[in-house]
Amino acid sequence: MNAKSDAAQLLRRSVALPTGTLEVTLADGADELESLLGFAARANAKRGFLFLSKVLGKHWPVKPADMIAVHDRIAATVPAADGPVVFIAMAETAIGLGQGVFEAWLRAHPGRDALFIHTTRYRVGTGPLIEFEEAHSHAPRQFLHLPEDPALRALLLQAGTLVLVDDEASTGNTFLNLTGACRRLNPDIARVHLATITNFMGPEATAGLSARFGLPVTMGALVSGEYRFTPGDYVAPATPAQRFDPDADRGASMRFGRLGLQRALPAPAVLAERLAPGFAPGARVAVLGTGEFMHAAMLLGRELEERGVDVRVQSTTRSPILGWGAVGHALSFPDNYGEGIANFIYNIAPGQYDHVLVCHETAPNAAVRELATLLDARLFHFLSEDHVEEVPVR
Repeated sequence: MNAKSDAAQLLRRSVALPTGTLEVTLADGADELESLLGFAARANAKRGFLFLSKVLGKHWPVKPADMIAVHDRIAATVPAADGPVVFIAMAETAIGLGQGVFEAWLRAHPGRDALFIHTTRYRVGTGPLIEFEEAHSHAPRQFLHLPEDPALRALLLQAGTLVLVDDEASTGNTFLNLTGACRRLNPDIARVHLATITNFMGPEATAGLSARFGLPVTMGALVSGEYRFTPGDYVAPATPAQRFDPDADRGASMRFGRLGLQRALPAPAVLAERLAPGFAPGARVAVLGTGEFMHAAMLLGRELEERGVDVRVQSTTRSPILGWGAVGHALSFPDNYGEGIANFIYNIAPGQYDHVLVCHETAPNAAVRELATLLDARLFHFLSEDHVEEVPVR
């Protein structure tokens, strides 16, 4: 394809947000823009815009089958490599995405040694923590726990390939910060692959990743391009988004990825088998994860979907987003991890679904009950991957 026809494939768009003007130029994946991506406005002084994914299962309701198809596509971008591969998903937004990509890669490479671990904003256990920064985030401090299991820790410390998964890449700074922290632990990391739904770093910055990181870096994204944001007069509220206390027990689980996993998370098939007959034909069902606890909710949604239930999956978040553009509805409620931070659920209104199932890892508390009351939902406490208890709401 010549340069003239290449240029013809570019899609340029200017979006006037309440927080400023976002100008984007899309190259690869421009034909999928409407199905993959929307635009939203953050209530965040550091960054006033959001590339809102419609296939992530965070801020937008998604069919589980569509999420898994995206996981397969992104996993297929990971280059062939010898030795163990470590997949790290970025909290909180991309935890479910990263775990899904890891499991898709395992399906495509049976028998390979690989480790999944996700970053977090909570302390679990008493082992060492790696801290790094996501500078533009509403809650910038991120942590990576070292696996306590010796075999899993060995995978992290011996891997030659690092796969970092996030929903978007815009500057690459967070990836660079995390890679530096991992290389201080494991100097034998020889290559890095960045796996995202969208890459808005632009062609020049993308081409310069290897030089910037100091080792070979590849990029796999479904949509790529570049952006420019011009802030307007909007003033974001100065509300706290993170109160990390290393000595506080926030009720975050040690079982679902913070300390590493070497295998796919088993789906809650027994629970789905019990629930599915209770939904009338054609009933609309929402399965919600809470905060960083996302992937188990998607797996429950997938099991229900495979039994003929009309399911959508998404998750609560601590990220404040204005009711504009791709956000048609917003609910606020206390966070169930006990930080005293406002949490939100977007694009789901009371009465929109016939049934709402809220999946949580924290012990039952007033916050999850308040969310259940807002959405007339049922609560499911995941004590482990195969031990799920329904919690009385009242």
